[in-house]
Amino acid sequence: MRRISPVLLILFLQLIASGQVRRGPNILFIFADDQRADTIGAHGNRHIRTPNIDRLVRSGFSFRQNHVFGSNNGAVCVPSRAMLMTGKTWFQIDTLKLESELLLPEMLAKSGYETFGTGKWHNGETSWKRAFQRGKAIMFGGMSDHTKVPVKDLLPDGRLSVERTGEKFSSELFADAAIEYLEERERQNPFFAYIAFTAPHDPRQPTGRWTNYYKNNPPPLPINFLPQHPFDNGMVRNLRDEDLAGWPREKMVIREQIAEYYGLLSHMDEQVGRILDALKRTGQDRNTIIVYAADNGLALGSHGLLGKQSVYQHSVRVPLILAGPGIPRGGSSEALTYLFDIFPTICQLARIPTPSGLTGQSLLPLVRGERSSIRETVFLPFRNIQRGIRDERWKLIAYPQIGFLQLFDLQRDPHEMVDLYDHPGARPHIERLTARMKEWQERVGDTLAIPTNRRVPTPLDLSGEERKPDQWQPDWIVRKYFGRKR
Repeated sequence: MRRISPVLLILFLQLIASGQVRRGPNILFIFADDQRADTIGAHGNRHIRTPNIDRLVRSGFSFRQNHVFGSNNGAVCVPSRAMLMTGKTWFQIDTLKLESELLLPEMLAKSGYETFGTGKWHNGETSWKRAFQRGKAIMFGGMSDHTKVPVKDLLPDGRLSVERTGEKFSSELFADAAIEYLEERERQNPFFAYIAFTAPHDPRQPTGRWTNYYKNNPPPLPINFLPQHPFDNGMVRNLRDEDLAGWPREKMVIREQIAEYYGLLSHMDEQVGRILDALKRTGQDRNTIIVYAADNGLALGSHGLLGKQSVYQHSVRVPLILAGPGIPRGGSSEALTYLFDIFPTICQLARIPTPSGLTGQSLLPLVRGERSSIRETVFLPFRNIQRGIRDERWKLIAYPQIGFLQLFDLQRDPHEMVDLYDHPGARPHIERLTARMKEWQERVGDTLAIPTNRRVPTPLDLSGEERKPDQWQPDWIVRKYFGRKR
């Protein structure tokens, strides 16, 4: 895609501000926290209830092979959200502060959009204030008790309020703020409204009718469930996410956690429905593009893991749906895409120039049927301990610290259960993907050495390691999963 120079971009923004350029559509961006890509009813999960996300699927366009570009942090949501807001990889930016980066809502504001934010922002207060003109119930941080969310509001003078405790369950709190904004805005300029839920991130404490719904209608274990990961992938010991259940994983405990996770998702889905209803009720749906996405996936027992700190598909593949005027109804694509492709896509939808230097690519050629793909491979780098790369069918994972590699045929084995590295026909795929991985590394500035032959890792034994209750978990969860008070 053609990029515009910074000088021309500034001139264009000045024209927008003067009212000499036609404005684009409203953008309503709904962002989930820790949602696996396989947890949407309309995408084939018959065990979960997501009727409102389902209606976005039916009325919009789904990207079924959408990925997050790995992570430089065990708290994957930090770089994920930073990459979303900058359109760049974590190798290019300071993911914690975003001090010198042009952010998506910041650019939209300079282009005549009114920007509103509510919910989770994990990249510092300074960058949030630079990006948003209006906001309510903003949570600065990674997680909290869903019933006691620490939030701040943007005051009329541009300052953030003193922190307060949210008066409702997190998903309801953020939905209320979004609905209030939609109902009260003056509508002189198009809006960019960013609603970042903290569900279904733990602590897993579903509310209302969802408290026991999935306990009474239990979802199955993941197809690739294991009692524990067969080797140390570098993110197993002393990790908060992996300490939410004991080793080896007990099927009953994993079933309970999935039931609670699904409960949080279905409750969040109800709040998505309330927002969509408010958009229609106020007559703003006719000129609003809706983006639905999530920051990363989650293991929940897959491969014996619980968290998102891996490059398996359950952790790096995330939902992405576009809906609204001009978007084909019920469409989908299997093209390889990234979460940070949203930045240039919104630029094109909003009819404003795409800044130079972005790694992301616009998805509109896929939506319009002009192209069947925008890249041949996706690179999946995680800290300095895991590297993955996949094409339409094959996937190679490298663990440089232990000299181990895996090869999976995603067409026949989408759940990555059968390692084909030693199969007689594997060598051409290994060599091709290794070459593509090195090309990606050179492109993004990744200097980590990738093993060319694999050493068999020492089997992992965690049976004697003590579980540690997490400081964020409510006492009832600590008692339930750790058998003692804090």
